[in-house]
Amino acid sequence: MDTTGPATSWRIRLPHTTAAVPIARALVRTALTDIDPGAAGRPDSETAELLTAELVANAVEHTTGAGPIELVVELLSAPGGCQIEVHDSQPARPGELVCPDPEVGVDPWQEHGRGLFLIRALSSDCGHRPTAHGKAVWFTLPGIPAQRRHP
Repeated sequence: MDTTGPATSWRIRLPHTTAAVPIARALVRTALTDIDPGAAGRPDSETAELLTAELVANAVEHTTGAGPIELVVELLSAPGGCQIEVHDSQPARPGELVCPDPEVGVDPWQEHGRGLFLIRALSSDCGHRPTAHGKAVWFTLPGIPAQRRHP
């Protein structure tokens, strides 16, 4: 994404337990609500919290407890928005960040399998990349003009 001006970012290590999910949600909420409420280009914090929770929960559930999980929150300058990454120690790529096959029925009672679909559907962009110590799975949310934000 092409941005002008500096971005602000945070990098936080999380425990490799389910306690990381509410911690990550709270950190993202704090990071995004500490932005000036009148500032142009603030992302939707509720969507950011939901998608962050999905990424962190996947990292906890689908990786071994060999290392911490790392949360990276980056506020993007003009036109605004944010990119959030979750790093873990497993190099294996996550499930597909694409829409499921429409020919395959979705069980509404199934507990798993919708997280990456939500990330793909609600983010402006998402993906994964290898890192020196495993992988990073990320999503980007656009900034919302102040006049379109709900109170």
